[in-house]
Amino acid sequence: MNKLISVLSLSGCLFLLACAQEAKVSDKQAAKEQAVAQQEDLTGKQNRIEQEVIKAELAQGKTVKAQSKRVRHDSLNQVQEQLRVSPALASASQFAAQRHMPPQPMPDRENYSVIKENGIKLASEVPVSTFSIDVDTASYANVRRILNQGKLPRHDAVRVEELINYFSYDYPQPETLPFSVMTEVGPSPFNSDKHLLHIGIQGKQLSGSDRPAANLVFLIDVSGSMRSANKLGLLKNSLKMLTRQLNKKDSVAIVVYAGAAGTVLEPTAGNDHYAITDALQRLSAGGSTNGGAGIAAAYRLAEKSFIKSGINRVILATDGDFNLGTVNQQALKNMIESYRQSGVSLSVLGFGTGNYNDALMQELAQNGNGNAYYIDTLNEARKVLVEDISATLLTIAKDVKIQVEFNPALVREYRLVGYETRALNREDFNNDKIDAGEIGAGHRVTAIYEISLTDAKNQGIDPLRYQKESLKEQTQAKQGELAYLKLRFKQAEQDNSQLLTQAIKLSQVKKAIADTSESFRFSAAVAGFGQLLRGGKNLSTMDLDDVIELAQVAKGRDKLGYKGEFIQLAKLASALSPVQKQAKVAQDRDALAKSK
Repeated sequence: MNKLISVLSLSGCLFLLACAQEAKVSDKQAAKEQAVAQQEDLTGKQNRIEQEVIKAELAQGKTVKAQSKRVRHDSLNQVQEQLRVSPALASASQFAAQRHMPPQPMPDRENYSVIKENGIKLASEVPVSTFSIDVDTASYANVRRILNQGKLPRHDAVRVEELINYFSYDYPQPETLPFSVMTEVGPSPFNSDKHLLHIGIQGKQLSGSDRPAANLVFLIDVSGSMRSANKLGLLKNSLKMLTRQLNKKDSVAIVVYAGAAGTVLEPTAGNDHYAITDALQRLSAGGSTNGGAGIAAAYRLAEKSFIKSGINRVILATDGDFNLGTVNQQALKNMIESYRQSGVSLSVLGFGTGNYNDALMQELAQNGNGNAYYIDTLNEARKVLVEDISATLLTIAKDVKIQVEFNPALVREYRLVGYETRALNREDFNNDKIDAGEIGAGHRVTAIYEISLTDAKNQGIDPLRYQKESLKEQTQAKQGELAYLKLRFKQAEQDNSQLLTQAIKLSQVKKAIADTSESFRFSAAVAGFGQLLRGGKNLSTMDLDDVIELAQVAKGRDKLGYKGEFIQLAKLASALSPVQKQAKVAQDRDALAKSK
C-alpha cells in the first residue's frame, strides 16, 4: 500500500510540473503575440503619421510642410519612446532600421605625397632644368581605377609623367648605346602662341632568350588589410602569370609578412611552376603589417641566392598599409638605400583601394633602384608581368639624368610638364653619387616642356625693365639653337657615368600641330588630360573634349587597345567633371539659341 501511495504522489507531482511548464510556454507565446501585435499597431501609427504629413504638405505648401515635419518628428519620438518600454520591440525596430539603411562608404585612407606643380621659369634667370627620368606607370593605373569607380582622382594622385609614359611611342631603336634619343618641337595645344619641346628616349629591346638569369624574391603582404579579392586574390593570380614566364635558370623564393615575417618557399627553380603556384595558393591574410621586417628578410634571402651578372630583384606586393615595426617612411627609405648597395633592386606592385599608400610605394621603389606599378586588374598584371617582363625585370641603364639648357635669346619662358617628384639640383647632374631613375629593356621615356619663344605674344612673366642681352646671348641666337640637351647615365654593370649631348635647333620647329608626329600629338593629349585632372591651371586652350579629339586623330596603330582605352577614360572623366558638364550645357544652350 505504501508503494502505491508513493507512486501516486510522484505521478501527481509530475502532472503538476507539466501543467506549470505548459502554462509558462503559453504565457511566453501570449507575450510574443502581444509584442507582435503592439509592433504592428505602432507600425500602423507610423504609417498613418506619414500619410497625414504628406496630405498636409500637399494641402498647405511649404509653411505647413515645415510644421508637419515637426509634427512627424514629435510623433515618431512618441512611437520610439513606446518602443523603449519593450526590449523585444526595440530590438525588432533596430533590426528593421538597420536593414533599410543605405550601405555606408568605406573610409578613404589612401595616402599620396603632396605635389607642387612646376611653374613657369624665365630662361634668362633660370636657364637650366635638371631632373631624373621616371618610367613608373602606377599613377595611370590608379587613376583608371578611381575613374572606373565613378570618381575624379585627387590632384596628388595624378603624376602626369606616369600617365604619359604608360603608352608606347614610335621612337627609333638604339644602335650601339642602351637607348636612343629624339626631339621634336611643335605648337602647343595647351596655350596659344606657345610650343612643346618633346624629348623621347627608347630603351634597347631584348628577346626572352637574351634575358639573363633572374633571382627573384616575392615579398608578399598577407596582413589583415590584404583580405579581399582585389588585393591578395588578385596578387596571387598576378604572380602566377609572372611565374609562367620563368625557366630553369631562374630562381624564385617567397617571403610573407604580417605581424612577423617568414619564408614560405625557399629558392626554387623557375620552371618548377607547380611548387611556386602551390605556395602562392596556400597564402591567406590576417594580422598586423610589419613591412620593415618583411623587407629585411627578403633582402637577406635575395643576397643568399645572388646571381652574378644576372637579375637580382625583390618584388614587393602590398597595399602599403604598414602599421607594425618600422613604419616611419624615412626609416624605411634609409633601410632600402642601404640594401641597394648589395646589387639587389626593389620593385613594387601596389594593390587595393581605401587604404592604398601610394606615397610609400613611390618612396620605396625610387630608393630601391626599381619601379612602382599599380595592379588594378588582371589585364594590367599581364601588361606589367608578361608583355613588359624584360622592362620590368632587366635594367639596361641606371641613374639616368636629363639636363636642358635653354637659350634666353630665343626662348623666353619654359615649363616642365610633370616630374615634380624627380627634380634634381643643377649640380646633381655631374655627381655620380646622386641616385636617379633606371631604364629597363624596351622602356620608353617621354619628357615635355612647354616653351614661349622670345617673339611670342603669350608670355606668363613680365620682362624686367633694366635687363640687357649679353653678347653671348646674341651669339647663341645667331647659331639658331633653342636649347642644349644633355643626358648622363651609367651602364647597368658600371659605376661611372657617360654623357650624351644634342643641340635642339630653331629650324626643328613645326608650324602646325598637324605636321607633328602621332607620338607628339598623342603624348600631348595624355599630358593635357593629366594636367586637367590636376585642375588645369596652366591650360587655357584645352579641355577634355579637346583631349579626346586630339587623341582620336593621333591614336595610330593600337594593337593592344591601350590608347583606345585612354580615350574612353577621357570620356568618362568628362562625364564626371562638373566644369565640363557646365560647359556642355552652355554649348548646347548656345546651339539651341542659334537654331531658333
